[in-house]
Amino acid sequence: MACVLIFSRLFPFSHRLRGTSFCIVSLFLSFLCYCALFPGGAVMQKSDDPTPSCLRTAGAKLRLQKPLTCLSPLDARKRSAADEASQPQGEQRRSAAVRDNTPSPPMSHLKFGNKKLPNAIIVGVKKGGTRAVLEFIRIHPDVRAAGTETHFFDRNYDRGLEWYRSLMPRTLESQVTMEKTPSYFVTKEAPRRISAMSKETKLIVVVRDPVTRAISDYTQTLSKTPDLPSFQDLAFKNQSMGIVDMSWNAIRIGLYALHLENWLRYFPLAQIHFVSGERLITDPAGELARVQDFLGLKRIVTDKHFYFNRTKGFPCLKKPESSASPRCLGKSKGRTHVQINREAIEQLRDFYRPYNVKFYEMVGHDFKWE
Repeated sequence: MACVLIFSRLFPFSHRLRGTSFCIVSLFLSFLCYCALFPGGAVMQKSDDPTPSCLRTAGAKLRLQKPLTCLSPLDARKRSAADEASQPQGEQRRSAAVRDNTPSPPMSHLKFGNKKLPNAIIVGVKKGGTRAVLEFIRIHPDVRAAGTETHFFDRNYDRGLEWYRSLMPRTLESQVTMEKTPSYFVTKEAPRRISAMSKETKLIVVVRDPVTRAISDYTQTLSKTPDLPSFQDLAFKNQSMGIVDMSWNAIRIGLYALHLENWLRYFPLAQIHFVSGERLITDPAGELARVQDFLGLKRIVTDKHFYFNRTKGFPCLKKPESSASPRCLGKSKGRTHVQINREAIEQLRDFYRPYNVKFYEMVGHDFKWE
């Protein structure tokens, strides 16, 4: 309105203009006055203005800053594309590689850790107590183990290491990855194959009085094959002469010294730890303490984790906080052994004695199986 009054004073002829023309001229003059009084840079930005925040910095802070080259998001993208186009082709590829290799932020639904080849394996022996050792040691927070026997190094080696790796649990860098397959100890190719995977693999062997182990082995097989011949018929070629049948697997497994010779061709003795199957029953915490030391772990599994189950005749893990019942091994463990006549047992002890003595000398420990 002020602009209109000024216009009418400066140009007296304006009163002769018609109403419509006068309104148009008035609006035009108002616009010119507005532009003169409020330059574009001084107009206040709206909250949704795409202008970068560096142009809206508080006055005092802005005066302290050096001049900034600031672009809107759209201009910035255009400028970035133009700059990249001007780069040499090799530089463009490196820039693209950096963007592609930039890791995405971790997602909550992703599982922690990676599947790694085992750095510790329980390689034997059957019916010695391998399942007990695995179940006891895996309660340690720094141990993760495959739940089932993989039989990779004896039956499935042709499937390759990546197949073997896929069977392993996910572990963190600080955790021990473990598996157990007790038939490895008596498999001729197993030491060489494990060494080819990693010469640093730690090996655990659970041994037991070979006579008791053979009877336990037979008892398990008999539960699956009721029409099996008698223990004596399988164990002896001629019992009256005391000739033992070394080809029977239940007898052959107990020749620990012979099997160990094969392992020592590929691994130093310090890399093999022997667990006493007998002491595992009478002192599970003591045996597990030595296993933890061998694996380089803090002694977390202690006597507070065990109680003796008189029905089964061996120790069980006490009830975890997350479970309603104690953790004992399955029905296949702790079976009552088949009764074998005393004469056959004494003949087998005589047969195993020289092999046992040699084994004691090789490992530097007397397991007192006599």
